[in-house]
Parts: sequence; C-alpha cells; structure tokens
Amino acid sequence: MDQSTIATVVGLLGACLVALLLVLVARREADLQRRRASQDVERIREDARAMLADAERRERRVVEREQEVAAQRAEIAELERRTRAEAEAVAAAERSAARALDRAEHVAARTLADADRSANERLADARAQARAELESVTGLTQDEALAELTRRIADQAANDAAARVRRAEAQARRTADARARRIVATAVQRLAVPSSAQHALTVLPLPSDEMKGRIIGKEGRNIRHFEALTGVNVLVDETPGSVVLSCFDADRRELAQVALEALMADGRIHPQRIEAAYADAQAGAQERHDAAGHDAAERAGVTGLHPELVRTMGRLRLRSSYGQNVLEHLVECAQVAAATAAEIGADVEVARRGAFLHDLGKALTAEVPGTHAAVGADLARRHGESEAVVNAIAAHHDEVPPATVEAVLVQAADAVSAARTGARRQDVDQYVERMVELEALVTEHQGVRRALAMAAGREVRVVVEPEEVDDRALPHLARAIAQHIEADLTYPGEIRVTVVRELRASATAG
Repeated sequence: MDQSTIATVVGLLGACLVALLLVLVARREADLQRRRASQDVERIREDARAMLADAERRERRVVEREQEVAAQRAEIAELERRTRAEAEAVAAAERSAARALDRAEHVAARTLADADRSANERLADARAQARAELESVTGLTQDEALAELTRRIADQAANDAAARVRRAEAQARRTADARARRIVATAVQRLAVPSSAQHALTVLPLPSDEMKGRIIGKEGRNIRHFEALTGVNVLVDETPGSVVLSCFDADRRELAQVALEALMADGRIHPQRIEAAYADAQAGAQERHDAAGHDAAERAGVTGLHPELVRTMGRLRLRSSYGQNVLEHLVECAQVAAATAAEIGADVEVARRGAFLHDLGKALTAEVPGTHAAVGADLARRHGESEAVVNAIAAHHDEVPPATVEAVLVQAADAVSAARTGARRQDVDQYVERMVELEALVTEHQGVRRALAMAAGREVRVVVEPEEVDDRALPHLARAIAQHIEADLTYPGEIRVTVVRELRASATAG
C-alpha cells in the first residue's frame, strides 16, 4: 500500500473521529437543553397551578362579597320601607297639628279682638273722663292745652339751641384763639427785625467841627442856598458833632441827605457845588430806588420780580404810614406771612410774595386814581404775578373777598406788623377821639348800659341791661355791634367785642 493511500485512510479516520466527537458533543448539548426545557415546563406548571389556586380563592371571595352585598341591599330595602312608613306617619301628624294650630289661632284671634275692643272702649272712656277732669281742673280745652304745650316745647328747644350755640362758639373761640396765638407767636418770635418806625428827621454825623462852618458858609450863605434849593431845614446847633435835616417830605429829605453827604465827602461847599451835588442826587434817585428794591426783596426772600415792580418797591423806602416805613413794613409782612404759612401748611411762597407786594400801590396812588390795594393789584397783574398773589394784594383791606388762605394770611401779617410795639405812632388827640367815637357808637344800640374801650382800642366791653337783653340775644347783639363798627369806624387791626350781662338780686333779712 502506497503512502498516498495510507494518508487518505488516515485522513478519513481523522474526519470520522472528528465527526464522532461532534456527534457526542451535540448529543450532550441536546440532553442539556432537554433537561432545561423539562425544568422550565415544570416551573411553568407550578406557576399555573398557583395562579389557578389564587383565581379560585378570588372567585370564592367574590361570591362571598356578592352574598354580603345582597344582604346589605335587603337591609337597605327594609330601612327604606320603614323610613317611608315613618315619613307618612310624620306627615299625617303634621297635617293634624296644622289643623289644630289653625283652629287655635282662629280662637285666639277672636279672643284677642274681643279683648282689644273691650280695652279700647275702656281706654276711650278713661281718656274722655281724664280729659273732662283735666279741662275742669285747668280751665283749658284740649286745643288750648296743646297750644300751650307746643309753646313751652318750642321755648325749651330754642333755649337748648341757644345754649348749644353758645357752647359751640365758646369752644370754637377757645380753640381758634389758642391756635391763632400759638401760630402768630411762633411766627413773630422767629423774626429778629428792628422797629420799622420812620421819623421826620435825618441826623448826619460831621467828620469834624470845621465842617459845620463850611456848611453854614460866610454869613450863612451856603446853608440858606442849600435850604432854598432842597426845601429842607438844616439844623447845625441841635446836637454836637452832627447835622439834623428836618422835613416831612421824605423825598426832599433823602435828596438833601445824599447831596450833603457828597458835599462833606468832597469838602468844597459853595453855591455852585451845592447845585451840582443836588443835581447828582436827583440823577441817582432811580438807581437808589432799584438798589433799595433789590435789597428789600432779598431780605424778604422774594425772587423773580419784574424790574418795574422792583423799582416801584424801592420808591416805598421813602413812604411811611403812621410813622412806619412802608418798605420795612413790607419786609416784615413777608417774613411773618411766610412763617405763619409754614406753621399751618399753606403755600409759603404765595403768602410771602403777596405780603411783600400788598402795599405796592402806595407808590402810585398820587399818580393813578383808586385805592392803593386796587392800584397795586392791577400793577402786579400787568407784570406777570399769579392770580393768587393779585387777590392777596387786592383783598388785604377787604375791598374784594379773599379767595385763598394765603390772602387771609397777608391780612394777618399786615395787622401783626402794624401792631408791633413801636412800629407806628399816632397823635394822642386822634387816639382819644377814636376811643370816644368807639364808645359812643356802641352805646347807640338798644339795651346797652355802658361801653368801655380797652387794650388801646383793640377790645370793647359792653355791659347790657339784663331786663332788656336776655342770654339768647347776647350773640346777636355782639355780631350787630361788630358789623356797626366795621361799617362806620375806621381803625387799624381788629376790635374784639365782648358783651356782658349780669343780673343781681338782693334781699334784707331782719
């Protein structure tokens, strides 16, 4: 046997051996798969038997639950049947009770009607008997008694109303007076302004005693020429070290002061130099007006004024009212009005501006017809001031009604500045005449026994006859006297009217 055949046989034997091995491995794997499949089938069967047993238990529970539900339904049906029976019984009882109630109400209503009728008859008889007895006792019929009772009730109501009015007025007066005093006192105390009274004299200090001779001049030539040119009296011997200029015309006195100051500064005093200095003083008047107006506006805290208003305000530095410098008075009024407005919560700027401009027309009253309040209001309106400020100017003497609280504050500030101690001067004869006129005016009213002017004419106390004026008429009499004073008497500030009624009774024992 050759080598190739042997190799072939060996190859076949090897292939068979490999095939046999593969068959053995496949059989072993198949046995393993069969065992696993058997185990899975057994496990599935056990699960199925467990599920079947669980389903049987659930079915038994369902059957038991259905039996319980059926029993409950039977019980519910029995309860419903019993409830219907009981409801029918209750309805029958209610119907029976309603019928009984109707019968009882009918009987009660009939009984009550009979009782009311009987009571009304007895009451009517009693009233008639009482009326007859009352008429026989009092001697008055029913209508007369009703009229008397009505009159007494009306009198009592009138007395009560008058008493309430008096109490309300007293309370309001106490509250208003206290608050007004506090506000005015606070506003005035915050100011530190000097007295603004203006005199008819101007005192100029002399730089040296030699200057007095120069002012007089040779044989009095200079002083005579100066007095003739300016219209001012020059007093050189009144006070040592000074010269006094006396004139009731503030414009002329101011021009003379400026001219004389310039002459003393220059040192050369003769008629030609006097005329030149006086001409320079006249030429610079407008600038002095402007400077005074700007200075006053700055001190008052007022800004944004029209240049023409500033110039007009500057002219007021030479005006006076009862001896009080008008421009200083306006500065004071602006400060008082602003402080008062701040205390009560009003518009501070409107109050300040209105108070500063309220006497603006006094600089033009000689040139324009009309009162200074109306002239000043028209001038302020033409130069762009607001209506609130214009109304405050026009209303500060009540020529037109005040439209704002600030206008009333301007009136109050005007009175406060005028009443400041030393601010104004009045002639004694005029003062006495005004007091006598005030008392005579008050005594003209019926029932007034005596009138006393007090507190420098700021208050008048009126004593009345108690038999002629009762307590209810006191407020009416006080208002009537106040209105009479407002209509017929010219006075600065306010006058308080106090009416006093005193009824005295006396007896003697023994």
